[in-house]
Amino acid sequence: MPIYEYQCEKCEHTFEMLQKITAEPLKDCPECGEPVHKLVSSTSFILKGGGWYATEYGKNRPPKEEKKKSTVKPVKKEQKSETKTETASKTAAAA
Repeated sequence: MPIYEYQCEKCEHTFEMLQKITAEPLKDCPECGEPVHKLVSSTSFILKGGGWYATEYGKNRPPKEEKKKSTVKPVKKEQKSETKTETASKTAAAA
Protein backbone atom coordinates (compact mmCIF):
# COMPACT_ATOMS: atom_id res chain seq x y z
CA MET A 1 0.00 0.00 0.00
CA PRO A 2 1.30 3.47 -0.85
CA ILE A 3 1.84 6.26 1.63
CA TYR A 4 0.04 9.48 0.72
CA GLU A 5 0.99 12.89 2.03
CA TYR A 6 -1.66 15.49 2.91
CA GLN A 7 -1.61 19.13 4.02
CA CYS A 8 -4.30 21.12 5.79
CA GLU A 9 -5.48 24.20 3.92
CA LYS A 10 -5.99 26.22 7.11
CA CYS A 11 -3.38 25.22 9.73
CA GLU A 12 -0.89 23.83 7.13
CA HIS A 13 -0.43 20.65 9.19
CA THR A 14 1.33 18.07 7.00
CA PHE A 15 0.86 14.35 7.63
CA GLU A 16 1.19 10.97 5.92
CA MET A 17 -1.43 8.25 5.61
CA LEU A 18 -1.00 4.62 4.53
CA GLN A 19 -3.94 3.91 2.22
CA LYS A 20 -5.01 1.53 -0.52
CA ILE A 21 -4.89 2.92 -4.04
CA THR A 22 -8.64 2.41 -4.33
CA ALA A 23 -9.38 4.23 -1.04
CA GLU A 24 -11.06 7.65 -1.11
CA PRO A 25 -8.67 10.56 -0.37
CA LEU A 26 -8.90 12.08 3.10
CA LYS A 27 -10.99 15.23 3.37
CA ASP A 28 -10.50 16.50 6.94
CA CYS A 29 -7.41 17.46 8.95
CA PRO A 30 -6.91 15.31 12.08
CA GLU A 31 -5.68 18.43 13.99
CA CYS A 32 -8.36 21.03 13.23
CA GLY A 33 -10.97 19.28 11.06
CA GLU A 34 -10.57 21.67 8.11
CA PRO A 35 -10.23 20.48 4.47
CA VAL A 36 -6.94 18.91 3.32
CA HIS A 37 -5.38 18.36 -0.08
CA LYS A 38 -3.10 15.58 -1.30
CA LEU A 39 0.51 16.57 -1.95
CA VAL A 40 2.66 15.31 -4.80
CA SER A 41 5.73 13.65 -3.31
CA SER A 42 8.82 12.16 -4.88
CA THR A 43 9.20 8.41 -4.82
CA SER A 44 12.18 6.31 -3.91
CA PHE A 45 11.58 3.20 -5.99
CA ILE A 46 13.72 1.88 -8.82
CA LEU A 47 12.14 0.06 -11.74
CA LYS A 48 13.81 -3.30 -12.32
CA GLY A 49 13.26 -6.15 -14.71
CA GLY A 50 13.00 -6.49 -18.45
CA GLY A 51 13.44 -3.18 -20.23
CA TRP A 52 14.78 -1.27 -17.23
CA TYR A 53 18.48 -1.11 -16.45
CA ALA A 54 19.57 -0.30 -12.91
CA THR A 55 23.03 0.59 -14.23
CA GLU A 56 21.56 3.39 -16.35
CA TYR A 57 18.84 4.61 -13.98
CA GLY A 58 19.45 8.21 -12.88
CA LYS A 59 22.85 8.60 -14.52
CA ASN A 60 23.71 11.65 -16.54
CA ARG A 61 24.24 10.85 -20.16
CA PRO A 62 26.84 12.63 -22.27
CA PRO A 63 25.41 15.09 -24.79
CA LYS A 64 24.80 13.77 -28.28
CA GLU A 65 27.52 14.59 -30.74
CA GLU A 66 26.47 16.82 -33.58
CA LYS A 67 27.29 15.75 -37.08
CA LYS A 68 30.36 17.60 -38.23
CA LYS A 69 30.41 19.01 -41.73
CA SER A 70 33.11 17.48 -43.85
CA THR A 71 35.90 19.89 -44.79
CA VAL A 72 37.44 17.41 -47.24
CA LYS A 73 36.76 18.19 -50.87
CA PRO A 74 35.64 15.27 -53.00
CA VAL A 75 38.33 13.91 -55.31
CA LYS A 76 37.40 13.80 -58.97
CA LYS A 77 38.30 10.57 -60.70
CA GLU A 78 40.16 10.90 -63.95
CA GLN A 79 38.33 9.43 -66.85
CA LYS A 80 40.31 7.21 -69.13
CA SER A 81 39.43 7.82 -72.74
CA GLU A 82 41.25 4.80 -74.05
CA THR A 83 39.19 2.22 -75.80
CA LYS A 84 39.80 -1.49 -76.00
CA THR A 85 41.29 -1.19 -79.49
CA GLU A 86 43.79 1.48 -78.39
CA THR A 87 44.83 -0.63 -75.40
CA ALA A 88 45.18 -3.73 -77.58
CA SER A 89 47.29 -1.88 -80.15
CA LYS A 90 49.61 -0.51 -77.43
CA THR A 91 50.04 -4.00 -75.98
CA ALA A 92 50.78 -5.47 -79.40
CA ALA A 93 53.32 -2.71 -80.18
CA ALA A 94 55.14 -3.29 -76.90
CA ALA A 95 55.53 -7.01 -77.64
